[in-house]
Amino acid sequence: MQSGHAPSSAIVVPVAKLLIRRGCRVLLASNPRRSWQIRNGLADKMRCVLLVPALVVFFVAIWILVPPFHVGLVPFAVGAPELSVWFLLAALGISALCLTASNNAHGARAALVIAAAAAVLFAYPLARAPFTLAAFDRAMEDGLGRDYANQIPPAMAASLREHALSPADFVLGIARADVLVRRGVEFAKPGGVRLTLDVYGPPAAGPRPVVIQLYGGAWRGGSPEDNGSFATWLASKGYLVVAADYRHAPEATWPAQIEDVRTALDWIRSHASEFEADPARIALIGRSAGAQLALVAAYQASAPAVRAVVSYYGPTDLVEGWREPPRPDPLDVRAILETYLRGTPDSARDRYREASPVTYASARVPPTLLLYGSRDHVVEARFGRELHDRLRQAVATSVLLEFPWAEHAFDALPNGLSGQISLYYTERFLAWALRPEPYAARRK
Repeated sequence: MQSGHAPSSAIVVPVAKLLIRRGCRVLLASNPRRSWQIRNGLADKMRCVLLVPALVVFFVAIWILVPPFHVGLVPFAVGAPELSVWFLLAALGISALCLTASNNAHGARAALVIAAAAAVLFAYPLARAPFTLAAFDRAMEDGLGRDYANQIPPAMAASLREHALSPADFVLGIARADVLVRRGVEFAKPGGVRLTLDVYGPPAAGPRPVVIQLYGGAWRGGSPEDNGSFATWLASKGYLVVAADYRHAPEATWPAQIEDVRTALDWIRSHASEFEADPARIALIGRSAGAQLALVAAYQASAPAVRAVVSYYGPTDLVEGWREPPRPDPLDVRAILETYLRGTPDSARDRYREASPVTYASARVPPTLLLYGSRDHVVEARFGRELHDRLRQAVATSVLLEFPWAEHAFDALPNGLSGQISLYYTERFLAWALRPEPYAARRK
């Protein structure tokens, strides 16, 4: 039963607060020097509070301009432009706090300048994005034909992303649908090394177009589980995505890796009915080292035919890559190539040539999508340009998309700036290249 009187705490607490406030005022008024010290101390704390986050965001921002000279700095160079939306908001928020600080707070003024400079750097990729998208639209039409979008079957077109960039995806991430995943499916055991596949299957019944995904990792590491969100997304759109393993250097060197990829291709074709796959509609997609393997597997005359190949920042000319490594070279490209190919271009010339996709550029190669970052300091974009030019000279179908702000592995953050854009155009390229033959014939 409640009393009609207010609880004692309801009276005591407000009175105590009032007495403390008045006591502080009396103390400060009776001791001006102490008052100045307290206020000055609070100002100093405010300067530190504003300066520290301003310096942090500026440190991240500089890697939009400054190349990473150490492997430990590569994540900053990758993440700064890709998460520029969030970092820009942080820099603007710090700037706003600085503007509300005391005019006498010199630390706040310094923080304002630093945060504003960071905001300008973070705004650069976002300002370039509309122009880049327009250039990519032209590149797709130039490479695939002005009416390429009309050649995509309506059922496949309906599942494509509506926009290259989505504010919701920046916040929530790329949506993941429920797909059927089988991990660790063994497809070979060369020399006692167990090689497996991760198979991502769409809920809908087949026959399904197949995308074989090859991970990166300098031919030294990586796993079929890498880029799982990308595989899940494609599977939710009706593709059977097969993420394949291969042997790693230095225990296994060229040509062991390409042999493993071919074995995976043969295995998938022989098990097509088990997974409701369409063996006539297969595309290869790889990242970095995996892209080199995907390109060679698609281009070699002796390789099983595939309908298309997608290279995310893949090495294309390994001889030139060794002779002119990037500067700075945070990963030591020469050491990576020498381990993979067991020597230098002088001592292992044939291996370098056989492992270079540019060697096989001809009119007979399948349609190719090349995605590179202009600021890549692992695999420079000039190698993508070189392969694209050779393919166009050979009258082969090729599309080159070069991200002006991006470093290596720019899609490592799927909901980042380049991650969303690359997914948008890769989807369209695959839908065009893997459309059913009867539909393609009707559109001619």
